[in-house]
Amino acid sequence: MSDDLKTKRILVIEDEYFIAFDLARALVAAGAEVVGPAGDLATGLRLADSEEIDAAILDVDLDGAMSYPIADRLAEAQVPHLFLTGYDGWSLPAIYRNIPCLPKPFAMSGLLALVGRLCGQQAQA
Repeated sequence: MSDDLKTKRILVIEDEYFIAFDLARALVAAGAEVVGPAGDLATGLRLADSEEIDAAILDVDLDGAMSYPIADRLAEAQVPHLFLTGYDGWSLPAIYRNIPCLPKPFAMSGLLALVGRLCGQQAQA
């Protein structure tokens, strides 16, 4: 496994408890430190504003509230992030279609590889 996630702080925003738990467990096993997880927009915004993070995983729909304001804050701070969604990627608003997007269900190995690439891009910036 790549060392791309070693010592990285990854923000997890996911409202499905078991998915959030699985994400956190896989990230920790890969050497990352998990910030969160948070399951609602307000907590996600607070963490995005107050924590140092290297990358973020955002569920698009947080129990009816879209996570786009969190994505906006992360983009302003130049923090790479990706979306997880049960929707088709084309259903995202046009301004978010350039953000990497994984459909649910997803393979954890693919998600970890993508987060590792995001962290690697951040390190090169």
